Amino acid sequence: MSHILVVDDEASICYAFREFLTDEGHRVDVAASAEEGLRIAAKGGLDAVVLDVRLPGIDGLTALSGFRERVGGAPIIVITAFGNLDTAVRAVEGGAFDYLVKPFDLDQAGAVVKRALENRMVVGRNGAVDLPAVPSETLIGTSPVMQELFKSIALVAPTDVPVLITGESGTGKELVARAIHRHSARRAGPFLPVCLAALSPGLVERELFGHVRGSFTGAVQDRKGLLELAHGGTVLLDEVGDIPLPLQVKLLRAIEHHEVTPVGDARPRPVNFRVVAATNRPLDELMAAGQFREDLYFRLGVFRIHIPPLRERREDVRALAEHFLRQSSVADVGGAGVSAEVLDALNARPWAGNVRELRNAIEHAAIVARGRAIRPEHLPGPVPALTASRPPLRDDVQERIADWARQVAASGEEGTLHERFLALVEPPLLRVVLAQCRGNRAAAAEALGIHRATLRERLRRYGID
Repeated sequence: MSHILVVDDEASICYAFREFLTDEGHRVDVAASAEEGLRIAAKGGLDAVVLDVRLPGIDGLTALSGFRERVGGAPIIVITAFGNLDTAVRAVEGGAFDYLVKPFDLDQAGAVVKRALENRMVVGRNGAVDLPAVPSETLIGTSPVMQELFKSIALVAPTDVPVLITGESGTGKELVARAIHRHSARRAGPFLPVCLAALSPGLVERELFGHVRGSFTGAVQDRKGLLELAHGGTVLLDEVGDIPLPLQVKLLRAIEHHEVTPVGDARPRPVNFRVVAATNRPLDELMAAGQFREDLYFRLGVFRIHIPPLRERREDVRALAEHFLRQSSVADVGGAGVSAEVLDALNARPWAGNVRELRNAIEHAAIVARGRAIRPEHLPGPVPALTASRPPLRDDVQERIADWARQVAASGEEGTLHERFLALVEPPLLRVVLAQCRGNRAAAAEALGIHRATLRERLRRYGID
């Protein structure tokens, strides 16, 4: 039997916890304020504390350090009806084991209490910590999935382990990476993002690792790479799935041994950086295709965070829209808010571009509204979900594909059937699309539905100029 204190000014919450936990065999005390709870905690003997944030008098987060002093290593579980990243970070850094967002069911709460009692450990540092100011571009959301995201950031930020962030384009992967850096012990150091998809294969190595004078034509002086410049801070490897395969071994060594070797130099240099990687590509599929190393994947993914697309958390649309409206560069629109009509129009959209598309839509509407309250007709047209509008293959096309597949299967050449099939059909397809786009690779990549870096790699593979 464990002795548990529940601190909440809602009598129904205290009653529910007392009945549920008593049935589980625990002894339960309740308090309606932090001051009363602190007096009970001062008597000692507590095995766990369940603490509400919104309390009369001293709030729960402010009182957290006082409870920590009185209960020692006993776990503290914070409950709140207003979960956000700031709450999660303050709770974890203040010594909370976990936090629950109202409304929650008792089975969920009981599972958290049970886990806390089993672990009897505190995640984070003792004492409340003043947090740096939150920038204008911050993470917004009240949905359950966003609460879990805030919790994940709060838990991993104080550590120094690599983090892999996955999610569709426009979901806010860089914002998550910046939040991890901002709430880490490295916050005073640099945060350096690099988009690997925007670099040619030959440039990636020099950007990441630097080079020494004379290492190639035009190298007139030594230049530090981003990994070395990130010393004492965090580097974000955005679109990490596009890093060339030969460089993945070198990157893995840099992460594991904390050293970099510039291009043209044989002497490794010690560095101290934290790596956060982000991708919207399925790395498991890249590994299966031999385009991404398993050892690098598992090294980068020590802690993984997935950001759900906006269509899976529509309850966040209003908060996001009003946030973007307040941040709009157009004057005198921030106080107007988002009407029910506008919210209905927003919720009816597929949001193929996720949060980025929503931000752009609100900025567009604010410009058209010219200082007035925005209306549905002020919104731009929705971006279509391209995959949903593709027509099915015609019967003759399907037959042609089947015929090609039979030819490939009968050829007896090396490689998997899939690899040989692509080698047969991709080159003519690429040539036709490039011709239609008059050699514009960006337009060709968009027409094909692939990234420009992927198109460059395919053209190089097949020797297409």
